[in-house]
Amino acid sequence: MICRRRVRLSIVLLAAAALGGCASDSLKEAPAAPDKPWAPEEAAPAPGDFSVPSEPAVAQVPPGIQSGRVYRLPELIDLAQRRNPSTRIAWEEARQAALAVGMAEASFLPVITANVIGGRQKVSTPLPDLDGGTDTVSTTTDGIVPNLALQWLVFDFGQRSALRKAAKHNAHAANVSFNGTHQALIYTVTRSYYLYGAAENNLEIARQTLVNSRRLADAADARYRNGTGTSIEVAQAKQLVAQSKLRLVQAQDGQRDAYQDLLGAMGVSPRSTIKVASSADRRLPRAHSLPTDRVIREALSRRPDVLASYAELKASKASVRAADADFMPKVYLGAVAAYDQIGLQSGNLPAVGTEATSSGVLVGVTIPIYDGGVRMARRRNAQSVSDAAQATFEKTRDTAVREIVVAADTLRSALEAHDAASELVNASKVTYDAAFEAYRNGVGTLTDATAAETGLLDARQAQADAHASALVAASSLAFALGAMTSRNAPAQALLD
Repeated sequence: MICRRRVRLSIVLLAAAALGGCASDSLKEAPAAPDKPWAPEEAAPAPGDFSVPSEPAVAQVPPGIQSGRVYRLPELIDLAQRRNPSTRIAWEEARQAALAVGMAEASFLPVITANVIGGRQKVSTPLPDLDGGTDTVSTTTDGIVPNLALQWLVFDFGQRSALRKAAKHNAHAANVSFNGTHQALIYTVTRSYYLYGAAENNLEIARQTLVNSRRLADAADARYRNGTGTSIEVAQAKQLVAQSKLRLVQAQDGQRDAYQDLLGAMGVSPRSTIKVASSADRRLPRAHSLPTDRVIREALSRRPDVLASYAELKASKASVRAADADFMPKVYLGAVAAYDQIGLQSGNLPAVGTEATSSGVLVGVTIPIYDGGVRMARRRNAQSVSDAAQATFEKTRDTAVREIVVAADTLRSALEAHDAASELVNASKVTYDAAFEAYRNGVGTLTDATAAETGLLDARQAQADAHASALVAASSLAFALGAMTSRNAPAQALLD
């Protein structure tokens, strides 16, 4: 018997050692050294090759939108709201928060479980026989016990109620953030749309500038053929054309970048090909004065980020109350109904079986006395989270006020810049026309005509940039005031 026990013990120790070895062998799944590349077991990487194996499943990129229709801003926003992943993420987060409320409310209900316990136990007992030796008597017991159990937390000094309130506040924050995600998406698409319009305007200005440069070059050639011009003037005119071509290439590159920024803001494939309506004729808003305290208060009361932060603050305070209740007793109610079927066989004796049913109801009270400071740590952590939520709310509110004031200042400055740029364009156009006619008629210099063309180009670009900046600033102010609430809001916000 002693030898058998030793053999069994040796087998157990060897199995434990083998399992321990298997655990440490998993290190082969990691890189061999900090400067050695990793590769799957079936592949042997070349020295210094840190490439990773390809995974075709991640390369399934959805096709881009191919449409010949012209999209206006509201249609672009509508497309973004349906396609951008951020709206789906916010929607799922709101659903998760709503399910958390359901789970908190379910904690008020009893828990009923069906359990089945079954098994067999064999016991070998050595007994001395009449001859002075040892005999073994084997006893086998088997049985199955199905039961139905009920557990119900009846009273907990408001802990579940506080947790339910915290879940509801978090759900409210998630719902507000969902709408806020749409508002932010509307603003982002609007901003990208106006910047794309500015890039389109700059491209058109660059094309017109190239036309003007070629007119000057033609005039220089005509003067040279008539003997009134010089070869230097012809070379300078060609240089001006080359510069205009370079500006056109740069404007085309800027237009393509702005187009991709717009597609990115919408959340559609960069391979999409759509036509975008021009924003060049968009009417600018009126100049806004600094928002009054009443306007700021109204804006704060409807801004999603401020409301979500406030809801999270209330949720954190409810969590503190739940942590306080953890120090109080709890009253439980329990009930069980079971059916027992047990069989017993000892040696060569006939098997004996028994059957029984049982049921009962129990009421219990648990009083926490000592847990090594876990509850106190939870309480302090909940209070710390609440204090941080308070500071976060104050920071969010102050940031919102600052954004409103800055947006109003930016809009006023952009409108003033547009007015000044418009005057500059008018004056530069007169100067350019006069300088060009003077040069073509032989009473002006190419230098004057070139300077006039450069001034006209700069003025037109400044006007286009100021126009886009004013539209973006108006959108920023509307977003800061919480007015970017629908796809038609950008156009309305510019008129308010």
